[in-house]
Amino acid sequence: MRVVTNEKFIARNARIGRWASMAALIILGAGVYLTFAHPELVVWTFVALIVGFLLSQVGIYFSSRWAKPPRIDQQITKALKGLSREYTLYHYSTPASHLLVGPAGIFVFIPRYQRGKITYSKGKWRQHGGPFLWYLRLFAQEGIGRPDLEIEAETEAVRKALKAIFDDADELPPITPVLVFTNPQAEVDAENAPVPTLKIENLKKFLKPFLKSRKLTAEQLKRIRNAFEASSEIEVEQA
Repeated sequence: MRVVTNEKFIARNARIGRWASMAALIILGAGVYLTFAHPELVVWTFVALIVGFLLSQVGIYFSSRWAKPPRIDQQITKALKGLSREYTLYHYSTPASHLLVGPAGIFVFIPRYQRGKITYSKGKWRQHGGPFLWYLRLFAQEGIGRPDLEIEAETEAVRKALKAIFDDADELPPITPVLVFTNPQAEVDAENAPVPTLKIENLKKFLKPFLKSRKLTAEQLKRIRNAFEASSEIEVEQA
């Protein structure tokens, strides 16, 4: 399997995460200092604490994706290791953050790293994890949010890119979005979810039935590669 990664994008976002986390600690520390040393400056104390908290969330967002090893892209690459050379896995170099292109079609991977029990019921995603979950949401990780909206946006972005590659609408290959949970402490119970939802260790097993069919020709794959690999910031490796 070929792996195409935008390493400059990853390095840049990792730096943002580190700097945001450092700034958050400094500003939160200043807020705590003002609380005890200058209680009359209550307004500035609250400002410092709020700004510090917001920066900490920015740091968590960027660090969890692009700085904390193993990175999400590395985990997906490892999970798919062994696919034939006809398949190309793109990280941060296409309209979707993680995209697999090969004879079986096109797959958009939307990763989530939340722990706890993940469920989907009556159109809503929920994350269950007891009282400790509130601490995680505030100081250690994001909530699960609305992954279906991100899935829809990335899938549509890929579809638009493909329309620019293929003049004939009948040539457009099928796109399969997959929601992937990377945290080993996640438990997924979402059979009724609008898209396939699974843990990362089950990703290759999920793809196995797709790999038996051929949706794209060698010529179509070449056209997609040429379009998606024009950037000078990407690096290509084998996995």
